[in-house]
Amino acid sequence: MANELEKQAAAQASLRFVQDGQIVGLGTGSTASIAVRLIGERVRAGLKIRGIPTSVETQQLATELGIPLLTLDQVQQIDVTIDGADEIDPQLQLIKGGGGAMLREKIIASASRKMVVIADSSKRVAMLGKFPLPVEVIRFAQALVAARITALGASAVLRKRADGEPYITDEGHHILDCHFGEISDPAGLACELDSMPGLVEHGLFIGLASVALVARGKEVLELHR
Repeated sequence: MANELEKQAAAQASLRFVQDGQIVGLGTGSTASIAVRLIGERVRAGLKIRGIPTSVETQQLATELGIPLLTLDQVQQIDVTIDGADEIDPQLQLIKGGGGAMLREKIIASASRKMVVIADSSKRVAMLGKFPLPVEVIRFAQALVAARITALGASAVLRKRADGEPYITDEGHHILDCHFGEISDPAGLACELDSMPGLVEHGLFIGLASVALVARGKEVLELHR
């Protein structure tokens, strides 16, 4: 219950970064969905923004809420993106992808002038890695990528749905949840993963977050790199 109240507080605090006339990246996940709903309320009250969703799930939610939407075919520069994270370190390096949307999330973040990360206090860590690192892979290369990740000292577990079938991303790929333990050099690991053929994207977000709003009780901390 405490975490839910913190998520609400962080999402509420993010609204001050959303201004009339902006193009807004709409994140995916439990905290981001609260922000999307709050933005929807402001749109109904007269706020004029256009959103670019980071997942099919968020697209459906935004459509239900009446938020006007664009695609990257129509615009390639986003004013601000509001999104969550699974872990945030002191340098605002992130692990994302618990909701399975890190590919589109990273694309949207990279096209944004500002990325505002919202989270409850449990997501703030001294070092990334307790949360397994999601890695999106082409199915054809899944075994090869898993072997190469294992060679780096991690275990790679295929993400499955509740019915036991593999989880399928919006782009039709699988996800390996990779247990590295503490990641002492996130940027170095990101470079290693980026070099693996068949690995589509990973959940390390390096140098993308502009500000993090982390709720702790009733207080919302504003953190910068």
